[in-house]
Amino acid sequence: MWEHAGVIDVRDPADPRVDDFRALTTADRRPDRPGGKGLVIAEGAIVVRRMFASRFPLRAVLGVPGRLEELIPDLAKLAVPVYSTSAEVMAEVVGFHLNRGVLAVADRSPALSIEDVLAGARRLAVLEGVGDHENLGALFRNAAAFGVDGVLLGAGCSDPLYRRSVRVSMGHVLRVPFTSLSPWPGGLKLLRDRGFRVLAMTPSATEALAPVDGKAAVLLGSEGPGLTEEAIAAADAAVRVPMAGGVDSLNVATAGAVAFYALGSFLG
Repeated sequence: MWEHAGVIDVRDPADPRVDDFRALTTADRRPDRPGGKGLVIAEGAIVVRRMFASRFPLRAVLGVPGRLEELIPDLAKLAVPVYSTSAEVMAEVVGFHLNRGVLAVADRSPALSIEDVLAGARRLAVLEGVGDHENLGALFRNAAAFGVDGVLLGAGCSDPLYRRSVRVSMGHVLRVPFTSLSPWPGGLKLLRDRGFRVLAMTPSATEALAPVDGKAAVLLGSEGPGLTEEAIAAADAAVRVPMAGGVDSLNVATAGAVAFYALGSFLG
């Protein structure tokens, strides 16, 4: 077994010291389920490094020797347990074979306030009914890529800190500020009062997405039904991405990427 100063060797999959990583596919990992711990899980070296740099209090790291070696400079700075084990033992602990070979677990931080997210922001993503964890994670990744300053979650959105969302976001859920916006959709008035132009993305709009001079918030709805009529009515304008004939819509994360790029390119 690989040895490194400060790293703890785990050979027994029943070792209670790695219980934070146990059975990651079961429902009780979620905070909205009875008995759910609500821990934040990072998978893979890139995402784990982003967790190290995040606001979430780190609890422990678990990995196979090859992956832990990639993190040696980072591990030396940690004040939490780091466990090394084999791929076979790790698979028994987490409940599936983890191709990325390393996990980190953290506690949740207190939710940010709306003021925390709005402070200094010029580009926002506002989501309604995005309940698919992978779409949500992809939206956060796209938001980070195109300079979106924060994400506001309206009614019906899933938990951005669920393991699959963290993974698909490549850890950007851990660094892009987010919080809930309520009441919904009445809370959109707060954005307009702060000088944001709120743009509701919908294929039914007649107005095409165009550059915005100043602060802007992109409002995106769920895959399938899209934004509710109430949310669209609460926006400053309904806009669409011009597309070739015969195509009625884009995946919500893709539509978000197009909008984030356009706004990021033209905001002064």
